[in-house]
Formats: sequence, C-alpha cells, structure tokens
Amino acid sequence: MKSVLITGATGGIGFATAKYLISQGYEVYGFDIKEKEPVEHFHFYKVDLRNSKSIEEAYLKIKEEGISFDAIIHLGGIYDLNSLIEMSEEDFVKSYDINLFGVFRINKTFVPLLKEKSKVIITTSELATVDPLPFTGIYGITKAALDKYAYSLRMELQLLGHQVVVVRPGAIDTGLLNISLAKLQDFKQNTVIFKEHATKFDEIVNSVESKKIPPEKLAKLIGKILSKKKNKFVYKINRNFLLKVLNCLPDRFQTWVIKKILTKKAKEKKDGSN
Repeated sequence: MKSVLITGATGGIGFATAKYLISQGYEVYGFDIKEKEPVEHFHFYKVDLRNSKSIEEAYLKIKEEGISFDAIIHLGGIYDLNSLIEMSEEDFVKSYDINLFGVFRINKTFVPLLKEKSKVIITTSELATVDPLPFTGIYGITKAALDKYAYSLRMELQLLGHQVVVVRPGAIDTGLLNISLAKLQDFKQNTVIFKEHATKFDEIVNSVESKKIPPEKLAKLIGKILSKKKNKFVYKINRNFLLKVLNCLPDRFQTWVIKKILTKKAKEKKDGSN
C-alpha cells in the first residue's frame, strides 16, 4: 500500500491533496493542529510543527505500527503581513518557527521512515525567488530560506536515493488566502508609520490574489510528481504575471516603481482630506 505523510493536512491545500491522493490509492497520514471530519484512509495526528515533543510522539506511534512512507509532503505553514519595523519579535520568530523550522523538524524525524527511492515535496511560494513587495517581507523571507533549505536537502538526500522536489505556487483559493486578506486589513487598521500607504497596497494585493486557482489543481500537480520516477527540482503553478514582470527589472528600478505607486496614492489621499 502506498502511504504519504502530509503536514498542514486539514488546511485547504492539505485536505484537497489528501482527498485526491486517497482517490489515487494512497493511505494518508495527516499532521495538523486542527482535526477534520473522519475520512476513510485518512489517519489524523494532532501535531504542532513548533513542538518537537508533539512530533516525536507522532513518530513513535507511527513507527510502532510499522508504517513507512513513499513521500513526505510539506503543506503546513502560516502567512503574515506586517511591517518589518512594527511587527512583534514574537510574530517574526513564529513565522520562522513554522515555515522553516517546522519542515526541518519533520524531515529530521521522519526521513528514516521513508521507503527506498522516496520523495520529499516542499511547498514554498512564488515569492521565494522574487524581491518581496513591502509588508510581505516576513513571508517572503521565510519562504526564500525554505527554498534554500530544500536545495541543500536535495544535495544530501540524493546520496540516499531520495528526491527532493519544490513546488512554488502563486495564489491558491484556501483558508490561508483568507487569512492573508484579514492580515492585510489588520495591518491597515493598526499600522502607525505606514497608514497612508496601506490603502494602495491593499489594491495591489487584491489584484495579485484575484487570480487564484482552486487547491485541487495543486493537489493534482503533487499527484503527478508522486507518479513520476524522475522530476524537476522545481515546479511552478499560477505565477502572477505582474510579479514576474516587476522582477525582470533591475532592483533599483523595482524599488523606485513601488515607491512611486505607494507614495503617490498616499499623497492623493492626504490632499483629498485637506
């Protein structure tokens, strides 16, 4: 029986992927902090990616049952949107703790349970390799670090016969997207330093995230990766055209464009209130 381990398994992308892989004949072992309604062939474990003890307890239970995996699929993560000079240290560290260290903890613990010639699939973001927009810095930073971690892990696990594959998605229609929009509204309300720039930034984010795709498309891509003997290191899905164009520009010109857009809107708003 084919078996996979999925983190973030009860989230929008995670559960869509779990259901799709079950339809393809997989047993799914799902890790998350929120439980989902029971589904046949879906084995839920309450695991906190920030807590090594929680991960170790799940490992001991699975090992005791004699289970091994064809793949570890990393879909767990959080999104934050804030100013790098206004956000709390706790929130800054939390993003790293889940988005990067959580992946590290899972792999360190569960790679020994992989079958021969298995796969580790790590979901980063289209923002991982582009220059981040203002106020998305913490998310882009952690995903860029995760992307580099994945490449380094690939170099090592190839020596053991395993593949490491990265998926860099754009906007996906999930709960995480809704959280990002809520975070943006919180930022607009709470920022002191950048209040005059937040409204225009809201418009930019809405234009980017309006071109979202259903999570089932990403689930099918993951299924395709699992079915192939050889894969590319990186798969991209639903990349935003405007972000691609912006990042073709020299760094200095990129920053100038963003400054012009945001300060122009801020000035218009200020003039209009006079």
